Amino acid sequence: MDDRQLAEELRLTIGGLVRTVRAADTMSPGESAVLGYLDRGGPLTTAEIAQQRGVTHQSAAKTVKDLLARNFVRAEAHPGDGRKFLLHLTQAGRDRLAEERRRRADWLGAAINTVLDADERRTLEAALPLLSRLSAHLHGT
Repeated sequence: MDDRQLAEELRLTIGGLVRTVRAADTMSPGESAVLGYLDRGGPLTTAEIAQQRGVTHQSAAKTVKDLLARNFVRAEAHPGDGRKFLLHLTQAGRDRLAEERRRRADWLGAAINTVLDADERRTLEAALPLLSRLSAHLHGT
């Protein structure tokens, strides 16, 4: 298999795996993405969230409004620009995100145990650093 074929197979396989694992989600992809960004990157503005997600400001604002109403995020005045708000993950948001991540991991872990034997699990584990390096390179880090 040449590099292009390998890349396409990897893209299709990982994409399919991600879409399948998301089937276990009980939150919308937008909501879990926003909570994840705030968890990993700290406080952000709605504009920064929109940019990271690659969506319109209006789309991000709707998701943020829903998360604010459910007390998963809180807003405070931006210290450098009074027209903006910084969004923070609340404890309720942290708990909800942890529950969603746990659900995904449990579902995927059960499948790994059912489908893969011990040698295959070790091979999968050995591939993780390679996938992480590829991801970091593609993100420019």
